Amino acid sequence: MKKSIITISLGLMTGGAAFGQSAITAYDLAQPDMKGTARFMGMAGAFGALGGDLSTLSQNPAGIGVYRSSDIGFTLDLDMQRATSHNDGKQDGMDQTKFLLNNIGTVLTLRLNNDICPNLNFGFTYNKGASFNRVYGGDIRTLQNSMSNYIAGVANDPDGSGIPLSESEVASTDKYNPYNPAYGEYAPPWITILGYDSYLITPQALPDGSTEWKGLWSNNSMTGQNTNGSGLFAINEKGGINEFNIAIGGNINNVLYWGMNFDIINMNYSLNAYWGENLTNAYVPDANNQLTPMNANWGLTNLYSASGTGFNYQLGFILKPVQELRLGFAFHTPTWYNINENFSGTVNYKYNNTETGFATTNDGYAGYNSYGFRTPWKIIASAAGVLSQNLIVSFDYEWANYGSMKFSEPTYYGGYYDDYDPWWPYSEYSASTYSSFIDPNDPYAYENMDISNYYKSTNTFRVGVEFKPSNPISLRAGYSYVSSPVKASAKNNDQIIYTAGTNPSYRFDNATNYITAGIGYRYQRFYVDLAYVYKHMSSTYHAYTPDPANPRISSPQSKLDFSNNQVVLSAGFRF
Repeated sequence: MKKSIITISLGLMTGGAAFGQSAITAYDLAQPDMKGTARFMGMAGAFGALGGDLSTLSQNPAGIGVYRSSDIGFTLDLDMQRATSHNDGKQDGMDQTKFLLNNIGTVLTLRLNNDICPNLNFGFTYNKGASFNRVYGGDIRTLQNSMSNYIAGVANDPDGSGIPLSESEVASTDKYNPYNPAYGEYAPPWITILGYDSYLITPQALPDGSTEWKGLWSNNSMTGQNTNGSGLFAINEKGGINEFNIAIGGNINNVLYWGMNFDIINMNYSLNAYWGENLTNAYVPDANNQLTPMNANWGLTNLYSASGTGFNYQLGFILKPVQELRLGFAFHTPTWYNINENFSGTVNYKYNNTETGFATTNDGYAGYNSYGFRTPWKIIASAAGVLSQNLIVSFDYEWANYGSMKFSEPTYYGGYYDDYDPWWPYSEYSASTYSSFIDPNDPYAYENMDISNYYKSTNTFRVGVEFKPSNPISLRAGYSYVSSPVKASAKNNDQIIYTAGTNPSYRFDNATNYITAGIGYRYQRFYVDLAYVYKHMSSTYHAYTPDPANPRISSPQSKLDFSNNQVVLSAGFRF
């Protein structure tokens, strides 16, 4: 029997399935955010040419050179989130509220009594670099296909050779655990083992003696017993990036301000992803391994967590050629992380309204891996105009190349030392075509190629205004735009998207917009600032990758809207 196009295509989609990381993981761990003091956020983060604020230590460290007195302060953030999914004319909304500590820190000024270099400043702050907290989900009322067919496609061609897995390769015995084969032996994709254990996929003998794996979904024009059904997804992401800044800076003749910042980064990220299907006329194996139409209700839960520490370096300058103009420039090195991850998957099923059960990966023990990871470089250029004693207008441009993110060789995996991935699933990457791009000794070569295929540079534009109607009061407003990090070919389903582990779902983000406002009050050496920040981003959720070779059979997708309303409060003391 000739395999269908979708089976062949989906059979290539196992990229790193025994490992937890993929190009999608890379962006999950490096996704940007805007966090800081209320003054900083009230002006939409357009502070690259201004300084004199605790947040500038992690944006343009030259801002520390603007200080003429010491400062100590903190910032609290009430983040109210709303996620809405749009499916078949139906909307599903989910809400979440989080209370965050955006930053706390101090800047200490050492007066040098020197006209050329009047002071030297030191800063020590904690800053919330990003919040990953997000919940979303929804119903997809009409499915065109089943994730079980995706898993069957992986089993039919797990490594790009066109040779399907045998039943013995995915079935555990007293002497064989397919999740942990002997060192150097073939490692089946975890998602195929889990699918087999939960009856989502079944091997069928063909007349020529070969084997073809079948999922639950079938379109049988002869019997008319076509599978149909609905889907449900629910995603819960948690964690964030915590920055511990050590900065030093000063100024030269009150014209050139400089600063540098050493960041120690702590990152933690967790994902709980659920996909469920409610199918009628699903083709489930009976006692004789024959596919029989019946009702099938099943759900896949994936748990993933990653934590790590890293460091980066930032250097910045602010030039004040005249009193009315400030020009800023800063660059950030990537953050180099050492990351540990854990991942597991579980399927709960109910067939024919009576037979229930569950299957889990690795006998219930989480898979483990550790690897290095590099985030993008960043460059920030800024300009600000001090139009009068009461009015400041500031502009920032930031560039970051998410296509340059990179994984490095793992050091430890699954309880065994391992320096290779035994089943690269990329038959379309021929050695003759890509030999100059792929290092055969790099187990992450294809994941890094996926990063460059899916992601691109982002452009961030920020504008902020501060107006003082009276001496103690300041009014602020701002706007920020962050372009999408995803290439059009990936976003428009023009290429296969490779995921990892037993979680084939992913999300691609569009542009992000921030609209901000704020107010500040100064009394002698004390200050209090309040800001409101509205953040909106749209995305697309995919239960698994579409098949570009056969767009008529689409994967389940959902349009998402994320709206965040934040109230930010800062307080501090200058001395």
